Amino acid sequence: MGTTDPLPRDFYDRPVLEVAPDLIGRVVRHTSPEGPVAVRLTEVEAYAGERDPGSHAFRGRTPRNAVMFGPAGHVYVYFTYGMHWCMNLVCGPPGQASAVLVRAGEVVEGEDLARVRRATARSARELARGPARLTVALGVGRQYDGADATDAASSLVVLPGDGPRPGPDRLRRGPRVGVAGEGAAAPWRFWLDGEPTVSAYRPAVSRRRPDPSSGRLDPTGRPAGPDQRGATSP
Repeated sequence: MGTTDPLPRDFYDRPVLEVAPDLIGRVVRHTSPEGPVAVRLTEVEAYAGERDPGSHAFRGRTPRNAVMFGPAGHVYVYFTYGMHWCMNLVCGPPGQASAVLVRAGEVVEGEDLARVRRATARSARELARGPARLTVALGVGRQYDGADATDAASSLVVLPGDGPRPGPDRLRRGPRVGVAGEGAAAPWRFWLDGEPTVSAYRPAVSRRRPDPSSGRLDPTGRPAGPDQRGATSP
């Protein structure tokens, strides 16, 4: 697993479009009473707060999204579709509400425990393939909203990862999954080319007049249906 020291706060205290691709290849590790599970990130999405129509914070601060407004390096966890938790890492200076959604990755530690939690996964590649599956594999839920991922004493941290960083020739970017309205075209999804754990891209399906103030995300990678209202991306 390499160093056990988490990424420092200044790693996150940068523009979200710098932090997001730099998270590819990093390792999210959660240690629970059942044991540790670690996931090497292969896919993320950037959200830029009040200047991003696809973001939860586009309309300003609320009790739900307060963690997004800083400080950097904290975890923003939200509940969506009445059944899924999604995990984000807060970036930038306090007050700007930017965050990176961790979308998918490869389980590199604790695979047996991850398989217990993700009993429906048909293969190792599916254990953390999608933001909801990733949090289930890790065992992360509401209790980690606001957690400090830069604190070495925390049970939920992000580690630098082993080996050399992925080269720019392997990094890809494109539109975010399931985001509708004015934020749909922003190429703020980043992934590692050739990785089987990266989720399939599907655009949002808008059967009603789109609301540009909100994005829509299906954590399993399917397009949002017409009855799934409201912003569900960070």
